[in-house]
Amino acid sequence: MAIMNGSEILDVARDALWTLLLVASPVLVVALVVGLVISLFQALTQIQEQTLTFVPKLFAIVITLLIALPFMGARMDGLMHRLAEHVITGDSGKSG
Repeated sequence: MAIMNGSEILDVARDALWTLLLVASPVLVVALVVGLVISLFQALTQIQEQTLTFVPKLFAIVITLLIALPFMGARMDGLMHRLAEHVITGDSGKSG
C-alpha cells in the first residue's frame, strides 16, 4: 500500500479545484452578465422591482445548465477517472 506524499496530494487538490472552476464558470459568468444587464436596465429606468432580477437570472441559469451539462459531466467524469486511476495504480499517472 503506497502512501501519498505532499506533492501528490497537492496535484490531486489542484486538479479538483481546476475542475471545479471549469464546471462552475459557465453558470457564474452567465449569472454575472445577466445580473449586470438587469442592473443597468434598472438604473436607467429606475424600476426597483426585486423579481425583475430574480426571474431572468433563474431562466438564464437553467438554460445555461441545459446547454453546458454535457461539458460539465465530461469534466467531472474525467476527474473521477483520474482519481480512480490514481487509487488503482498508486501513482499520480504523470510521467516525469
